[in-house]
Amino acid sequence: MKITRTMEVGVGLFVSLGLAALLMLALKVANISAMAVTEGYLVTAHFDNIGKLGIRSPVKMSGVVVGRVTRVDYDVDRGQAVVEMRIEKRFSHIPRDTSASIYTAGLLGEQYLSLDPGGEETFLKQGDDLPLTQSAVILERTIQQFLYSKTVQGNGKKKP
Repeated sequence: MKITRTMEVGVGLFVSLGLAALLMLALKVANISAMAVTEGYLVTAHFDNIGKLGIRSPVKMSGVVVGRVTRVDYDVDRGQAVVEMRIEKRFSHIPRDTSASIYTAGLLGEQYLSLDPGGEETFLKQGDDLPLTQSAVILERTIQQFLYSKTVQGNGKKKP
């Protein structure tokens, strides 16, 4: 079979498009495509368990990305994880009594921080700490609690 110049160019374009698609996929998975917010204000929240929440994880309100997680640490005095997030400057009217919860996008998706606005008339500013938090739901713990409750119920029943 004779290979023509047109076929070589076609194969080259196909390989180039495939490599570009792999690069886009890698950037999406690594969450690098949405680089960290550089302008805004830093807010912290304390959690008992953050699951797999990490740096550059999205911070959302009503499904809209309003910021990114900038730091994850452990507070020895409180015995809790500390999550620092940078909220974009344009979202400056978030009430101070806003609560933060950790959710998972889909069944096996990435974890993100969700903010639910409160009703206060004063707004979050640089350095504030969110008072109300809800930790990540750990699937293994939920299954363990379910199985344990079934075992306890099963052992407590009287046999006829």
